Amino acid sequence: MTQVSVSIGSNIDREFHVRRCLDALHDTFAGLAISRVYESEPVGFEDGHNFYNLVAAFDSDWTPGELQAWCKRIERDHGRREGTPKFSPRTLDIDLLTVGDLVGEHDGVLLPRGEILHHAFVLLPLAELLPHTPHPEDGRTYAELWSSFRNDQQRLWPIEFDWPRRPSR
Repeated sequence: MTQVSVSIGSNIDREFHVRRCLDALHDTFAGLAISRVYESEPVGFEDGHNFYNLVAAFDSDWTPGELQAWCKRIERDHGRREGTPKFSPRTLDIDLLTVGDLVGEHDGVLLPRGEILHHAFVLLPLAELLPHTPHPEDGRTYAELWSSFRNDQQRLWPIEFDWPRRPSR
């Protein structure tokens, strides 16, 4: 089994879609752990409500291609339409961040996901959830990466979020 991490985001009916995504992850994969949920302003576009963002980690023996296909199916099941503009509101966005220590293209999936190093709404929850885990390519831990992260353009803040199946920490 390999540890996998994904980022989860929604800015349409946020609580509903984030909870359903977490339910699907819990029902499918072993060892699910989640960060706190953060609210953030949209990055790259101004049209739309604030996002809810978090990171989940779990164990899987699936290939990156299988994991990516699962993420896209869950997005579609929650009303995400293919072909919509990149910077547009969305019911659910699930991005495969890491699959163990894989680096490079695997099954058409580029790992680790570049957003880890560029977006606070990905790096902060990842640093919270897996602080001592090294970035597969950079080598620094996520806590170290967060402590040196500088981008005043991305405001985010933790929120109270109730998910009844939340694993205890």
